[in-house]
Amino acid sequence: MSEDKEVQDTDFAVTKEDEPNNGTSNEESSSAEMQEGDSALESNNLEKMILSTGIRVGTPVKTKYMTPFIVRANPEGLYILDISKTLAKIDVAAKFIGRANISSVAVTSAREYGKTPVEKFCELTGAMSIFGRFMPGTFTNPSLPKYMEPEIVIVTDPQADQQAVLEATRAGVPVIAIANSDNVTSRVDLVIPANNRGRKALATVYWLLAREVLKKQGTIKSDSEMRISIDEFETKLVEEIS
Repeated sequence: MSEDKEVQDTDFAVTKEDEPNNGTSNEESSSAEMQEGDSALESNNLEKMILSTGIRVGTPVKTKYMTPFIVRANPEGLYILDISKTLAKIDVAAKFIGRANISSVAVTSAREYGKTPVEKFCELTGAMSIFGRFMPGTFTNPSLPKYMEPEIVIVTDPQADQQAVLEATRAGVPVIAIANSDNVTSRVDLVIPANNRGRKALATVYWLLAREVLKKQGTIKSDSEMRISIDEFETKLVEEIS
């Protein structure tokens, strides 16, 4: 699967049952219903937009490690990841990160499309970013100038960032990984199943993770307080910049 594959995927939606009127006036009830309707509409629009980024569209290959996160294959032969498990794992990861010293959380991306998402995530949360080729010994050789002892390591792709995964494992540091359908996650402690090749998908994953971490940190109290858009997490193509 090529990076930055655009997919229209809008069959995931949340439904809300009507709640009984507990003695409120028609005017109050109408106002409350309008507010709930606006909130539900905003939520539905966000869900559709998130899915349109291809966040759950995997590759034509699946591994035994990722099989539990796959719901089906689409007509093109690409495996589709379970979005509910993606969101659940993001929440678990945010809780874990929220209990750590955020300045000791290292986030890596050897993938170009992961650069801006990682950069923006670290800017908002205070985590450490590592881009491009991972220098061997960064987590295991104290004599190196850029040696660090992270509490948690987050990798954008356990294959592309395999050196970081290997060293974190050797150092006894837990690893959180965004993993696609074809990834091997035997050394990963917490898997976030998602498309880790597309630039829009990666922007969405890191945006969602940043939002949840900020909530756990108490920086924001609700989803609506997340003023940074997903677009701002997205790595821009050269032709878009020039």
